Amino acid sequence: MSIIALLRCFALIVAAAAALLNGGARAQSLSAVQERVLGVRDSFKECSTCPEMVVVPAGSFVMGSPPNEPGRGVLVGLPHEPQVDLEGPQHQVSFSRQFAVGKFAVTFAEWDACVADSGCNGHRPNDFERGRGKLPVINVSWNDAKAYVAWLSLKTGKPYRLLSESEREYVARAGTTTPYWWGSTISPQQANYRSVAFVLFSDQRTVPVDSFQPNPWGLYQVHGNVYEWVEDCWNDGYADAPTDGSARTSGDCARHVIRGGCFDDPPQNLRAAGRGWASSPGRAMLVGFRVARTLVP
Repeated sequence: MSIIALLRCFALIVAAAAALLNGGARAQSLSAVQERVLGVRDSFKECSTCPEMVVVPAGSFVMGSPPNEPGRGVLVGLPHEPQVDLEGPQHQVSFSRQFAVGKFAVTFAEWDACVADSGCNGHRPNDFERGRGKLPVINVSWNDAKAYVAWLSLKTGKPYRLLSESEREYVARAGTTTPYWWGSTISPQQANYRSVAFVLFSDQRTVPVDSFQPNPWGLYQVHGNVYEWVEDCWNDGYADAPTDGSARTSGDCARHVIRGGCFDDPPQNLRAAGRGWASSPGRAMLVGFRVARTLVP
């Protein structure tokens, strides 16, 4: 058995013992040794109320959509003005290291734990009497989401953060190239979205974050249910966009990118390449977020 394999076995034994001592849920941060032996699709929690994280691989992908993809995002300008290509040009993005991503969008229960621990600026989002618990937290601004990851980082002593826009598309695709990770078509059995045209705010609502099937990397609801804030400032398209997976922190930073589509969106907005924006201090019933964590090399 190699040294790496021995270290991995040792780390897994330590993790199992910690889980047993804490009723099945890890209640302490990973050590550097435990981080270094994590493999793709391994999962962990660093406190009983922290989000469950999944390790995703290093690698490369082509970001954006091809010109012939149905539903591709463009903005039509005034007469004599060109269209704005929101999902192009397509370009390759590479991730030199694996990283961890929330298995689910952050839930009301996880957000409320932050508030109870004197974090998140004490903001208790309105759930419109639709429930809390395992439903994704909504009515949180980009600024609120940043407050949550700051609290989580302080609590665990680890570098939690929002995903970059390219990370969010990379993990949504999970090695696929189709509009949705499962293929080119969509049905209400695969995601939570508005399947009936021209009906706004009907009986559609959020569903628990563990609904539907996870994608090939073990992430739930990367399409639909709620939009998710990412770190990037809004830019109309990918001209001069980073190719190393980092966030784009220039452009219109009064607005930030949201990804994934939501329960009241038509299906084309849920595509892996689909993108939108919202005002950074704005709070909406359609928008939540997911967290990421940098791992030691």
